Order: sequence, then structure tokens, then C-alpha cells
Amino acid sequence: MAKDNAKPTTAAHELDKNEIHTIEDVQKPTAASKGKDKAAELISSSARIVVTGEDNSRILRKIDLVILPILLSVYFLQSLDKTTLSYASVFGIIEDANLDPDSDQYSWLGSIVYFSQLVMQPLVAVLLVKLKIGKFMGGMVFFWGVILCGMAGAKSFAGLMATRFLLGAFEAAVAPAFIAVVQMWYKRSEQTNRNAFWYSTLGLVNIFGSLLTYGLGHINSPTLHSYQIIFLFCGLLTIVLSVFVFIYMPDSPMEAKFLEEDEKLIAVERLRMNQMGVASRVWKWDHVFEAFLDPKTWLWFGMLTAVSIPSGGITTFGPLIIQSFGFGKFATILFNMPFGAVQIIATLGGAWLATHFKKKSPVLLLLCIPPIIGIIILMAVGREKDKKGVLLLGYYLTSFYPGISPLIYSWSGQNTGGDTKRKVTTSILFVGASAGNIIGPQLFKPAEKPYYRRGLIGNLALFIALAVMIVLAMCWIKFLNRKHAAQRQRLGKSAKIVDLSMQAAQESTEEGAVNESEEGVGDRAFDDMTDLKNEDFIYLY
Repeated sequence: MAKDNAKPTTAAHELDKNEIHTIEDVQKPTAASKGKDKAAELISSSARIVVTGEDNSRILRKIDLVILPILLSVYFLQSLDKTTLSYASVFGIIEDANLDPDSDQYSWLGSIVYFSQLVMQPLVAVLLVKLKIGKFMGGMVFFWGVILCGMAGAKSFAGLMATRFLLGAFEAAVAPAFIAVVQMWYKRSEQTNRNAFWYSTLGLVNIFGSLLTYGLGHINSPTLHSYQIIFLFCGLLTIVLSVFVFIYMPDSPMEAKFLEEDEKLIAVERLRMNQMGVASRVWKWDHVFEAFLDPKTWLWFGMLTAVSIPSGGITTFGPLIIQSFGFGKFATILFNMPFGAVQIIATLGGAWLATHFKKKSPVLLLLCIPPIIGIIILMAVGREKDKKGVLLLGYYLTSFYPGISPLIYSWSGQNTGGDTKRKVTTSILFVGASAGNIIGPQLFKPAEKPYYRRGLIGNLALFIALAVMIVLAMCWIKFLNRKHAAQRQRLGKSAKIVDLSMQAAQESTEEGAVNESEEGVGDRAFDDMTDLKNEDFIYLY
């Protein structure tokens, strides 16, 4: 972006309080604001302001201190709640619930959660646009905690299937809501790391969840099986957390109680160059149609499906795969802990690389390599006792795959403009992720131990297909950037502009925090326009 040569008349933190409308004023719709982003109503209450590097860092710290703890704790419990089934498999749920070990009943208990999430995604997309996101999240967390407690009373395949379906229905909104929250609060340069932070709790679950399960599994009860104790403990913990989410999770920057009125302006203004808006709460069918017709949507859909099939299989069968190397049930749980550590390293390391180099596609290609090597090791090495170390190495290498999904979600979110289009695109992606997690456990069967050859061959092919789709998406995005540059030039704007949304918080306005009014770049950032219709939108690859 060209540097703004004119001195700003006011700094954000020096705005006259009389010029700042209260949030109650902002929420009153006007004819001019109808259909626009809610942030446009707040921003229109003052002149376009300069967000200094100091202001940017200060507001970012306040946002992180409130938003991140909520996201991290909720996703940790959601991941723990979903993996309770795999831990329960080690503690005898297959025998105690009279599941047929030679059938695919246990596989379907893994798949049904994601089938439910797939069915719920269209409704989730609508609710995320229309409802206040903080209250919506709190309600969903409460109900899935109740359902998990109910799983302790399920003692048959039918009962477990019913409760697992309901669990998936109420968990369906969590990850899409988190992606929407990150897009609503953070600059594009900040989104990748924040998505990685909450997604990395998958690794924490494999570490602390394993320790927790190890401890709970040693409780001797005359009335409850070990897995029932695990379900009750995790469910009650989730219910307690839901109360905090409902009370403390803000619905948007414009309605955040932890921000002063002038700080709300800064929180919104610093998002201008995202060109994505904040929240409109208006459902727009033209955004829906564009999401379905946009080739980017289906490339990311394919990527999420490809990586979610191995994810679903390994999440459900991971402990059983380790057990097939010749370990006992408690050793199996403990040896699952390094898997989680590698997940954390891959997720946070991948996000750091993508943020540092401001590119997603090369990092995604890099993260595809270790799982491919790990699967080849598991396929090629026998199951003799002296091969346990090599087999564990191969298994741990496959655990780099969790670093891929948050980068794809960030890649999609950072390249999609328009509130409804973003929510619809995210839901389409979660349909792909849910479908992949449904298919994944079906590639494995307990009767196929110790090699699970069919599942491993399928996973290897999928990681190769994923790499191909990443390259195709990179080429398409470069084409779209050239197309927008040509459109800007036709409108008398600069063809080449700097993407301020990718600057770090500490970078000062000397780099051009306010765009030149002659160019008008960013003037329509809060008009709730889609990325394809906004020529100022800069795509990231």
C-alpha cells in the first residue's frame, strides 16, 4: 500500500469521547447500513483513524488475554471428549458393551460423530451468521457436556451410537465458530498462529488426556467400568466450562465489555485491510451461490477431506495400532503421549513458518512429507518384538498431519471475503472434514491387526493427492491476484499494493496504516463484499 503522506488529524487513542457513539447507538440499524458489516456502523461514527503500532500491540494483548484462553480450553475439552472412545477401547468398552470385534461396530462409533457433524453443517452456517456467537458457543458446550455424561449410561451398541450422534451434533459448531471468532478479532497476519494455538490442543489431549485416562483407569469401582468414569469426569468438566464461555465470551469487537469505546474503534479499524469485514448478522444468498461456484472452495474441500480420512482413522485406532506393536494397555496409553508432543510441534511450527514467510502452500507441502515416510515405515516393517522402536518412530511421524488442517482453515479464511460467504465456505470445508473422519475409521478394522494394511495404503495415497491439490490451489490464487491487479488498474488505482493485513502488530503507521484517499483502497472493507467482487482483496498463497 502506498504510504500516507498526509498527517492524520487525530490518533485513535486521542479521539474526542463525544465523537464516539456508544454500542447501543451503533446497533440501531439505518437504511444506509442495512446489509453492511456491523463494524461499518461503528466506524462511521468517526473519521478514518490511524492505528499506531503501540495501539495495535496494546489492543492485541487485551484481545489475546480474553479470547485465547476460552478457545484453548473449549477445544481442549472437545478434543478430549471425542478421543474418550479411543481410550475406552483400551479399557474394555468393546467387550463390556458387547461389540462384535469382527464387525465394523467399533469403527461406526468413531464415524457417527462426524456423520452427525456433516448433517449439522448447513444449520451451523446459518446460526453462525444470525446468532450472537458468544452465547451460541456457550449453549453448544453445555449440551455436549450433558450428552457425554449420558454416554456413561450407554451399555450397548445402539445406546452408544445414539449418544455419539448427539455428541457430534452439539460439537458441530465449535471449530467453525472458532474460525469465525479468529477472523472477527485478528488481522490476517495474526490468524494463522491463533488458529494453530487452539488446534494444537489436540496434542495436549494426547499428552494430558493419556495421563488423565491412565489415572482414571486405575480407579476400582464396584458399579462403574473404567470407561464410564472417564465419560462422567470429562462431561462434568465440560458443563462447568460452558458457564464461563456463556458469561465471558464476547459476541464481537463492537460488543466486547473488556474494551473501552475508543478501544473498540481501534479493534475494528486495525482489521480494515483484511478486506473481510467482522460480522453482518444478515444472511445473503448471493454470497452462498458464490461460495458454491468458487473453485477455491472445492480445492480446500478436497484438501480437508484428504487429510481428515487419515485423521479419523488414526484418532479412532491410534491406541489399537500401538497395542498391535506388542504393548499392554497401560503402556499403550503412555506411548501415545509422544504422539501428542509431535502434534504440538508440527501445528505450532507449521504456523510459525507460514507466518514468518507469509506463505501457506510451501509449508503445507513440507508437512505432507513426514506422514508419507511414517506410513511407509509402518507398511514395510514387520511386527517382531525387536522392531517396536522403529514402528513407534513411523507412528510418531504420521502425527505431523494435525499441523496441516489449521493451515488449510487459515488459508481458506484469509482468502474469503463476505460474512455469509466465509461462514458457508467454512461449513463446506467442515462437511469435507466430517466426511473424511467418517470414511477414515472404515479403512481400519480391529480384525485386521496387527498390520492394518488397507488403511495404511489408503492414507498414503491421500497424502500424495493432498500435495497435488496444494499446488493447484497455489496456481489458482496467483491467477486471481493478477486478475484483481488488472481490475484495480482499470479503475485508476495502483495495480500493486502492499497487504497491510499481513504486517505484525508492532509495525508502525510509517508503513501506511491509513491508505491514500486518492486510491480509496480499503474504503469498502466493511461493506460485506465477497473477495471476488472486491478488487482491493489480496489473496495469499
